[in-house]
Amino acid sequence: MNTLIKKLRIAVTFVPAIFFVNACGQLKTSEKQINMESTGKTELTTQTHSSETTIDTATFGAGCFWCVEAVFQRLEGVLSVKSGYSGGGVKNPSYKEVCNGTTGHAEVAQIVYDKSKISFDELLEVFWKTHDPTTLNRQGNDYGTQYRSAIFYHNEEQKKLAEKCKKELNDEKAYPNPIITEITPFTNYYPAEDYHQNYFNSNGNEPYCRYVIQPKVEKLEKIFKNKLKH
Repeated sequence: MNTLIKKLRIAVTFVPAIFFVNACGQLKTSEKQINMESTGKTELTTQTHSSETTIDTATFGAGCFWCVEAVFQRLEGVLSVKSGYSGGGVKNPSYKEVCNGTTGHAEVAQIVYDKSKISFDELLEVFWKTHDPTTLNRQGNDYGTQYRSAIFYHNEEQKKLAEKCKKELNDEKAYPNPIITEITPFTNYYPAEDYHQNYFNSNGNEPYCRYVIQPKVEKLEKIFKNKLKH
């Protein structure tokens, strides 16, 4: 953990200097996207694994889920990443409902990974470094409770590691301001509508992708080049 703290002192979370577009929750969508939103999948999805397998699940909220998805898709050992909604009290929320901030959900990435290739500690390191965990309900121009920094832990080991790391980073003042990331039990996950999935890879030339997501991906490739898929 001391190594992580030293690294964070050198490379505090990147925040793009200029934002040309609003959050994905405020981005203008095409008529086709709107139609897809109304018929998108919203069923409850949970991931369970045998205790004997090396496959596990992590659920992170770090602002717009397009960004989080794009970052974790590129890590060796990550098997799948799916954008969705967690932590709210409304069943099967729509994107519009979540964006209104009335459901209690956070935009998240549901990450299925192979523990024999990448550890939860390593996922946490990427999580801390690719967003600002010190801002309440905001990442850049993306603001609202749906954009809160959050770790929805799936087991006691994940809880222990997340809380330990957060405390140590705060104790060492790795960031100018205290980390306020929510660490809470995983209770639900609803996949986002189809047009949100694999968004950066499919829409890389869109303004939000070029000016907000691309810098995060470039930072990932620079700092974690040894952890990337080949």
